[in-house]
Amino acid sequence: MKDGCILHRGVQLGPNSVAEDYCILGVPPRGHKEGELATIIGTNAHLRSHTVVYAGNTIGDNFQTGNKVNIREQNEIGNNVSIGTLSVIEHHVMIGNDVRIHSQVFIPEYSTLEDGVWIGPHVVLTNAKYPASPDAKKHLKGPTIKRGAKIGANVTVLPGVVIGANALVGAGSVVVDDVPDGVVVAGNPARFMKKVSELPY
Repeated sequence: MKDGCILHRGVQLGPNSVAEDYCILGVPPRGHKEGELATIIGTNAHLRSHTVVYAGNTIGDNFQTGNKVNIREQNEIGNNVSIGTLSVIEHHVMIGNDVRIHSQVFIPEYSTLEDGVWIGPHVVLTNAKYPASPDAKKHLKGPTIKRGAKIGANVTVLPGVVIGANALVGAGSVVVDDVPDGVVVAGNPARFMKKVSELPY
C-alpha cells in the first residue's frame, strides 16, 4: 500500500499486490455500512493511482487497473483482467478470465463479459432501453459479450444485445441487434461483413 491509500474494513488484498497512491478500496455503497460487504482482490494485483473499488467485489488474481478506474459494488471479476485508465465498471457486472478492457470504456450494470473478451478504447455499452422512463431501472439489461469476442474502438452496443463468441465488431460501429458467433460486423447500424475465418490473419 502506497501513501494516501484508503483501505476500508472488509477488504482482503492478496499477496504481492500493489495499490498506488490515492487508491480507495472497499467503499461502502449507498445503503450499506462499512465492512458489511467483503471486498476480495486476489494475488499479484496492481491498482494504479486514484483507482476506486467499491465494497462487495470479488476479483481474481493478476488484476490490474490504469489510473482513475472506478469499479462499483458487487461485481464478479475473474483472473488476468486488465481495465484501462478512466474506465468505469458499474455494479452487478460479470467479467470472466483473461479479459482486456482498454481506456475510457463504460460497462453498465447487469452486463456480462465472458472469458477472453477484448474491448477497445472509448467503447460504450448501454443497458436502458427507454432512459428516464418511470420504470427504467426495473428493466435494465446490459449486453452480453460472449467468449473471445473483440469490440473495436468507439463502438456503442445497445441494451441486451448479445455479441457472439469470437465475433469482431469494427471500430465506430453502433450495434443494435445480436451478432452471431464468429462473424465480422461494422457500420451504423452494424451489419454483417464476413466471417472471422475469412480475415487475412
